[in-house]
Amino acid sequence: MKHFSNRYIFIFSSVMVIAVATLLAMAATMLQPKQLKNLEIEKKKSILESIGVEATAATTENLYDKYITESLVLNSRGENIEGFDAFDIVLKEEEKKPLEEQHLPLFRATAENGEKVTIIPVEGKGLWGPIWGYISVKPDMSTVYGATFDHKGETPGLGAEINTRPFEDMFIGKKLFEDTKFVSVGVVKGGAKDGDPHNVDAISGGTITSKGLEKMLSDCLGKYNDYFVKNRN
Repeated sequence: MKHFSNRYIFIFSSVMVIAVATLLAMAATMLQPKQLKNLEIEKKKSILESIGVEATAATTENLYDKYITESLVLNSRGENIEGFDAFDIVLKEEEKKPLEEQHLPLFRATAENGEKVTIIPVEGKGLWGPIWGYISVKPDMSTVYGATFDHKGETPGLGAEINTRPFEDMFIGKKLFEDTKFVSVGVVKGGAKDGDPHNVDAISGGTITSKGLEKMLSDCLGKYNDYFVKNRN
């Protein structure tokens, strides 16, 4: 049996490690454009879902161009900021800044029924990790037109129910304002009262996720208060 010196084994191991690392780096570099494109498609699908438009990976681009008419970046006073792309804004990064320095993305769309709606991205924390979504509002800047939510790791059958149509549909028609005061939409344990314009039912067994979603809506949508007030129709 042939015996190899320690020096040979060391050199051979080093070469193999470098070769494998190089191959992995090349694979990651080659796959990155596709991964980024998939993330872009997923984001556009979610934006469309907030206005009730269902899309597939193949149809998302065309539908997005059809329904999404404009995107803006605002400051906390509801004023448009030039030179930024709303689609590229990362809410998680903006939340690390003081409110007066944050860039707030907003999208405008024409829904299937011809109604002009405004779409606001939201992001927060659930029980096990990040939750996020989009809320669309009617021209009165108070009535919810539609909603879509997603999560990274909420419990199936419990907190993960935020990403189901029955839960999301409860937000349709709810009011963000009570007269002239912003109140957001509450998520009520035990169920909202019939006809309540400001609250929806919490998820059974998913109290922490429900409360996280409620806080997400209040915190994120509240930043657009000045814009809502200035642009009511």
